[in-house]
Amino acid sequence: MTAKPKLAVWKFSSCDGCQLSLLDCEDELLAVAGAVEIAYFLEASRAVTSGPYDLSLVEGSITTPHDAERIRKVRRQSRTLITIGACATAGGIQALKNFANVQSFIRSVYPHPEFIDTLATSTAIKDHVPVDFELRGCPISKHQLLELVSAVLNLRKPVIPTASQCLECKRAGTVCVMVASGTPCLGPVTQAGCGNLCPAHDRGCYGCFGPAEAPNTASLAQHLAVLGQSRRDIELAFRSFNANAEAFRREGNAHERE
Repeated sequence: MTAKPKLAVWKFSSCDGCQLSLLDCEDELLAVAGAVEIAYFLEASRAVTSGPYDLSLVEGSITTPHDAERIRKVRRQSRTLITIGACATAGGIQALKNFANVQSFIRSVYPHPEFIDTLATSTAIKDHVPVDFELRGCPISKHQLLELVSAVLNLRKPVIPTASQCLECKRAGTVCVMVASGTPCLGPVTQAGCGNLCPAHDRGCYGCFGPAEAPNTASLAQHLAVLGQSRRDIELAFRSFNANAEAFRREGNAHERE
């Protein structure tokens, strides 16, 4: 009898939302559990099987020296390593500290700052170890996660969109909120995948899935200015869940106040 591939799910600095997306798969999770041995997934079970692991899903960013050391150990134990969510792929919302004085924050928040051991930045997993695939989102799409796991198990390329959110809006028949009502929206530069969540409710896209392939952020920023957005507004628009993703970081920096 052939042994099932070993699946491990790891958490670093994050909110657990992307791990919960796997648990939210419900009925589909039974099929996943039947196809693999869930060897390490502390969000779901205390039972642990030692590595090496055929597939590791990694949630969270690297924000402490301990994180940096541990991800190297995880990489050594993993045949395939996939990062899931904005924290793991771009540093997450905690990467906002990359644009500020971290020591000042620590002194303001903690009564004993000498006990805090943190890095000056929050960075993606790929900045520390080789990554085989990045699954975007804050949180990730459970449907994309299932597609990705299936692709890995069947040794094929995953079918994950790289086009912008605008294409998803058009396919759903959603009226463009920028054209119709002048609502600021990051949809033109954001990768599709959320299921058309915000624009379908007359709200602009917040960029949860990070930059789309070859995004023209400068052009969008010019249009946001035409809509009445200040330099500060545009800076903050690009500095949210994926603030440290290269394209968003560059555009946010370009509009940073003097």
